[in-house]
Formats: sequence, structure tokens, C-alpha cells
Amino acid sequence: MHEAAEAAAAVTLKLFRTPLAVENKWQVGFDPVTEADKEAEVAVRQIIEARFPDHGIIGEEWAQKDAASPFTWIIDPIDGTRAFISGVPVWGTLIGLMHEGRALAGLMAQPFTGETFWSLPGKARYRRGGDVAPLGTSKVTELAHAKLTTTSPDLFRGADREVPWQAIAPRVLQVRYGLDCYGYCLMAMGQIDLVVEAGLKDVDIAPLIPIIENAGGIITTWDGGPAEAGGNCVAAATPELHAAALAVLQGR
Repeated sequence: MHEAAEAAAAVTLKLFRTPLAVENKWQVGFDPVTEADKEAEVAVRQIIEARFPDHGIIGEEWAQKDAASPFTWIIDPIDGTRAFISGVPVWGTLIGLMHEGRALAGLMAQPFTGETFWSLPGKARYRRGGDVAPLGTSKVTELAHAKLTTTSPDLFRGADREVPWQAIAPRVLQVRYGLDCYGYCLMAMGQIDLVVEAGLKDVDIAPLIPIIENAGGIITTWDGGPAEAGGNCVAAATPELHAAALAVLQGR
């Protein structure tokens, strides 16, 4: 994962904060993609395929590689492309390993700040420069004391999403917007206590699940199911905080 992240960084760093052509993947709305997204995913895929040619690969920008192996890699070369094209360093390269559909290992690299968050079974770590430290979530158990983040309030358009969001947002200590994948990693570090998002894709969240869980947090969909496939997701620092957030999101 680290080798693949370094290969992606060689692409993304040279293009970050430069004039870039931006394509819109949606006919209605805005879902940007750049040459940095596409080239970085190619670089990651090349590393993975050289090491594990029999593994499957799911990527944000290129076609899925199916395989008979129970192992599948999942890649978002630039999670937070809107941040990337705005020059804001909260985007990250996400690389995860799935085993029979469950998240096994994951990494988020933010090469501009020089930070890497990663997890293998039983441990979660943070690195910046030569310093490596274990990750650990906060001990916050009550919504009233929780610092919450979500990428954008636009995620909650539509009554099925807006009503739950309007119910939970006033109950927390504060809400911060615009952190993309960085917000989940700050939660694993103990700086953020709760992340609530909607309409996620598998590539947006699966690589982050091991980081969150092995740091002591819990993440599910709003109905309490596994989050690997994306959808409406909630991540919390403690089981108590997660239960409280689920109750509000479910209207209980």
C-alpha cells in the first residue's frame, strides 16, 4: 500500500495547484475528474498488478478487474477532487484491500502535508516525516460533546437524507465541512468524534474502514449494516456515540 501510494504521489504532487483541465462526469450537477485522478490510479494499479496479478481491482476511474481470488483491491486515487482542484490539501489517495467483501486493510495518504494513515488487522498507524504513532479515537460518548464533520450539506438533499441530517446537526457540539477522507482520519486520530455522510461509493469509504475500526471507532450504514458498499454512512469514536447517532438518524 505504501509503495502504491508513493507512485500515486509522484503523479498528484506535480499536478496539485497547477492549471488542470477538469471534466465533469455528471450530465446534471458536478462530479469532477482530472488527468491527475486517472494517471494516479494507473500508477497504483501497476504496483498492485505487479505484486498480486491474481487479485481483483475496483477503481474510481477505470474498469473493474474481476478475479477468482477472494482478495480485491479498492482504489480512489484522489478522494476529494473538488478540494484538489481548489488547492485545498484535504484530499487523499485511498487504497484498501478487501477479503470476500469485507475491508481488511486500508491506507489514506495526503502527500502534500506528508501524512499517511494506515491499518492492518489489529493496528492503525499515523506517519508524518520520520514520526510514526498509533491511532486512537476519542472517548466522547454523547452527541452534545461531539465534533462532527461531513463533506458538504449538499449530500443531504432529498427528504430521506435531509430530515435525519437536520435532526442530528443541532445536537452536536460543532459541525465542520469540507474535509473529505481527511475527516475520517482525523476521527481515527481523536480530533473529530463523528462523521455523517450520504450517497457514498464503495471507493469512498471501504479503504477507510480498517483505519477507523482498528483505531477504536465504529462505522456502519445508517441502518446499522456494513459500510463497505457505501451509501449513507456514520462513523463514531465510541460505540455509545455511534448508537446515539444511529438513533437520531433513524428517527428513534
